[in-house]
Amino acid sequence: MKDVREALMVGRNSEGKLVRRPLSPHLQAYNMVRISSGTSIMHRITGVALSAGALFLTIWLAAAAAGDSVLSVVQAVYGSLIGLLVLAGFSWALWYHFLNGLRHLAWDAGKGFELPDMHRSGKLVIAGSVILAAVTVVAAYLVW
Repeated sequence: MKDVREALMVGRNSEGKLVRRPLSPHLQAYNMVRISSGTSIMHRITGVALSAGALFLTIWLAAAAAGDSVLSVVQAVYGSLIGLLVLAGFSWALWYHFLNGLRHLAWDAGKGFELPDMHRSGKLVIAGSVILAAVTVVAAYLVW
């Protein structure tokens, strides 16, 4: 019996001829220690985390619209130690995704493709996101 995956690797080129599609390498083929692959994967992870964070924001807004009793429960959950850690992580994810998005915009403009530039910008994105998240958390704490 032929493997089912073989059928998925067959496609047609622009002339209509049957061709064999290349296999995309699995995550195990990548070296996660390299900053380029690490920042790329982290960009995707933070994008998903920001989607989850939008859900938490929606819950908070719905609780505010529902009234003081519901809002106080949500505020108590978000104000707990775990809630504050989640909010701090969300802050970091937001800053990381934003800064790495700027990095991608520079790449779209054709800048920063040299390997030393890629490594430098990756390190700057990581350091900048940590610093800006820390500033955001401290500012939020002082305002609260």
